[in-house]
Amino acid sequence: MTGPGGSGAEDLGAAAQPGAGEVTATVIVDAPAERVFAALTAWERQSEWIPFTTVRVVEGDGGEGSLIEAVTAIGPAALRDEMRVVRVDAPYEVGVVHCGRLLRGPGVLRCTPMDRDRTQVVWHEWFHLPGGTAGRVAWPVLWPGSKVSLTQALKKFGRLVEQGRLP
Repeated sequence: MTGPGGSGAEDLGAAAQPGAGEVTATVIVDAPAERVFAALTAWERQSEWIPFTTVRVVEGDGGEGSLIEAVTAIGPAALRDEMRVVRVDAPYEVGVVHCGRLLRGPGVLRCTPMDRDRTQVVWHEWFHLPGGTAGRVAWPVLWPGSKVSLTQALKKFGRLVEQGRLP
């Protein structure tokens, strides 16, 4: 199966292997896991809490097998991220594989139910670093910004869920 990014099935398998660039962010949301999971997988609504990013479902219904596209644009610069949804275990976990030309690697969004109807959300991704040695050298410089940005986005997500504005 080949998507718009030219990612065939064998190419998806290569992209699914963890890369050296790793980013993790966590937030605790005062809402039940079912509601939090529904909000996380309302893909096109991610545009409301991920800065400068527009998200859309390109193929499928947003569930397993779907292709999701996220375009982050700041001024004239734009980064296109294509993700194939490879696993859905509602309301606990969704797995994706970034399968675009630049961003490649697996990711997982986990919702862990806690007491008092709270949910811990963990967003974890392992990117293949572009640019060979240059990419590996640049990653430690880029990584803190990625982690801070993702953490801030998840905090905004949590607030929107708690306020009943998501899903």
